[in-house]
Amino acid sequence: MAITTQQIAVYHRFLGTARRAAAIYGSLARMESDSDRSAVFQKLSDNELQHAAQWAELIGRSANGIRPARLGLASIILWLTTKMIGTTFIAKFLIRGHEKNLHEISRLPDPTLIAEAAREQAQALRRLAYPDSETVDHHEGGFLAGEGGTLRAAVLGVNDGLVSNFSLVMGVAGGTGDSQFIILAGVAGILAGSFSMAAGEYISMRSQKDVYENIVRLERAELELWPEREMEELAGFFEEKGLSKEEAISVSKRISANPEIALDMHLREEFGLDREDLGSPWAAAFASMVAFSFGAIVPVFPFFFGNSGLIFGISAALSALALVVVGAGLAWMSGISTLWGGSRMLLVGGIAAAVTFGVGTLIGETIT
Repeated sequence: MAITTQQIAVYHRFLGTARRAAAIYGSLARMESDSDRSAVFQKLSDNELQHAAQWAELIGRSANGIRPARLGLASIILWLTTKMIGTTFIAKFLIRGHEKNLHEISRLPDPTLIAEAAREQAQALRRLAYPDSETVDHHEGGFLAGEGGTLRAAVLGVNDGLVSNFSLVMGVAGGTGDSQFIILAGVAGILAGSFSMAAGEYISMRSQKDVYENIVRLERAELELWPEREMEELAGFFEEKGLSKEEAISVSKRISANPEIALDMHLREEFGLDREDLGSPWAAAFASMVAFSFGAIVPVFPFFFGNSGLIFGISAALSALALVVVGAGLAWMSGISTLWGGSRMLLVGGIAAAVTFGVGTLIGETIT
């Protein structure tokens, strides 16, 4: 049966997506130190190449010679990100895109066997993202928080570093044409902002973890002091999930026979807590500091190479591009339009930079 021009365009897009995914998974396989996890990433890469070959055949292209896409600059970004947050976090990040892609494939008139294979890919990816979870579906969709908030701290750190230092650099540039002053202000902004972000993130995460650890202590004490009451409470949770009263009591008794399992169950059902994921203040602080620095260096970097209107324009253009990329990335992770997310970020960051540039110009003229 002949396919329409619109279908050919869709298959072309899926072909490109599969080749890029194969390249990403292949890179992660090479960077992963654990041999078992590396093998899974490599299997995912091989499967994506098979999908790419199927899409190629659907549009009348030869499946021979299908290779992973060239990532270019993205390969450097992937390497740096992996070094910062690890392949487990990267897998969490990739889940969103994979499942969105699967949803689009399933809506095709004839999704073929690729849809079923993609579902298996999603399961394997979730196991990589949540290696300690007994159910791979439990964590679906919540990856922005990351392990204990570390990924969240990194993402927000890039965002804050880019917007705040872009505004600072434009403000100083409006007041003076001396690149040395601009660099001094920019570097000071990077140092002050990164350490401030790290300190704030550490205190926030440390306070949060203290609260969670206290909840764990109190729940453990309740299990030791009132085991019968806690067992009845646990049975009530299972009844709410649809078990009969007899079944709920039976399951509750078996779980309560192991105090540690019972504690984990109570924490999860009552507070949504996982003892293995209470957060690391130091990891969050480090991720925030490094990510802020990466974002903040963008507007400053061009001024190391000169002091002219062209350099100013390059700094503004690079910052604007970075704002769009960061905004689109945050939107993609949140499940909203990447075009809207990138445009919104550019608008907000651009307004902030324009205002500070105007204020800097007025102050500079006044001082002069």
